[in-house]
Amino acid sequence: MAIDTTPSTSTSLPETPGAPRLSARDRLVLFVLCAAQFMVALDFSVLNVALPVLGADLGMSTSALQWAVTAFALPSGGFLLLFGRMGDLYGRRRLFLAGLALFGTASLLATFAWDPASFLTGRALQGLGAAAIVPTGMSLLTTTFPEGPARDRALGISGTLLSLGFTVGMVAGGVLTDTLGWRSTMGLLTVFALVVLPLAPGLLPESRTPERPRLDVPGAVTVTTGLLSLIYALSTAADHGFGRTDVIATLIAGVLFLSAFVAVESRTRAPLVSLPMLRRRTVAWGNLGGLVTFSMMSTVVFVLTLYLQETLRLSAFETGLVFGVQGVLSVVAGTCAPKVIGRHGARRTLVGSLTGQGVLVAALLALDTHTWSVWLATAAVSLASMCHLGAIISYGLTVTSGVPDEEQGLATGLVTSTQQVGITVGIPLLGVLATTSDDLLAGVHTVLALDAGIVLAAALLVGLGLRGRAGSR
Repeated sequence: MAIDTTPSTSTSLPETPGAPRLSARDRLVLFVLCAAQFMVALDFSVLNVALPVLGADLGMSTSALQWAVTAFALPSGGFLLLFGRMGDLYGRRRLFLAGLALFGTASLLATFAWDPASFLTGRALQGLGAAAIVPTGMSLLTTTFPEGPARDRALGISGTLLSLGFTVGMVAGGVLTDTLGWRSTMGLLTVFALVVLPLAPGLLPESRTPERPRLDVPGAVTVTTGLLSLIYALSTAADHGFGRTDVIATLIAGVLFLSAFVAVESRTRAPLVSLPMLRRRTVAWGNLGGLVTFSMMSTVVFVLTLYLQETLRLSAFETGLVFGVQGVLSVVAGTCAPKVIGRHGARRTLVGSLTGQGVLVAALLALDTHTWSVWLATAAVSLASMCHLGAIISYGLTVTSGVPDEEQGLATGLVTSTQQVGITVGIPLLGVLATTSDDLLAGVHTVLALDAGIVLAAALLVGLGLRGRAGSR
């Protein structure tokens, strides 16, 4: 198969910082890649409100329901780096298509699951497919659209749909479960895969590194085992706390395996992760910003869901409307972010977005038991989400800018690993303070105060860490 890493948009996209035009083919390529990312983002949240109904139907106990989420999170986070590198070496398009096919088949299995084992198998295979789709899809996007306004716009659209997919999943999950049953949430994902998969082969160019070095097997084993252990520990702690033996054991194992991974990578000739890349200021500090914005925003959404339903007694539908406003403003932010980045650069946009997110989360400390708090919650979380989306797009640009095409899979693998770990780590670390508090409102205030402080501290650290790169993208 011919290797083609030449950006397909080099002649059709102007070099102005405004709104570059995309050719018809470019738009189709962007549609395929973004639809796949949206599908995966949808899967993170569409099932959440359906869990009680699902459990009753399949005979799963309440304590076992966490595995509906964990079974997806484990492979989707654990295999991201490995599949990102495999795409670099053996073909990103090939692995992307394989991930789509696996995801669609697994969604079909989950739709028609007849017992807990078949359902959890489908969820685990969905996660494995997502681990192939996300890093290779991002790599295909960054190698197809050249660095500059074209890539800014493409990543802006992708980031918008990523954020919107999570929000739409929360609303759509409730509607579908109430009208068509929980199986329709998995059926929706099957439909997405069936739409995207036939279009992808004829549109996406193949790309991979010119050389064919051997895959770093020791690095792959240690990093995958380490990430699997860490994600299991944090996912389980979110429901059962950090006192359980399995949580402590897997948390320690995760740290040990990731430490071993660093040692392995410093000695191998063809590392899975280039340690010099991790020492790039843009990669290190950009990923810190991404980790914080994802982990802290997921925590805000979690505790606000509890607050709106438990303290203000809103229905699930009314709560969904609050986050629906958040989704609409996220679309607005995705449209505006590339223009802001074009004017001010990715570094300044990242620092400014983190600062805005922290300040707006701090405003939520004024929430109380009065009904007017609904309006404060809606306004503050929606505006904070706009800043959050700006941080998502700018941290992705910060990390991937200046990285050679042959290492884009690695760079985007780091970006998406940061995203997955961020989504996983925030709720067990901070959200548990709200769920275990005798006074839910006081617990929510504690979480929000810590959340805002962490985001503002990260903004300061990222700003200092990237100082002197104001003109960089």
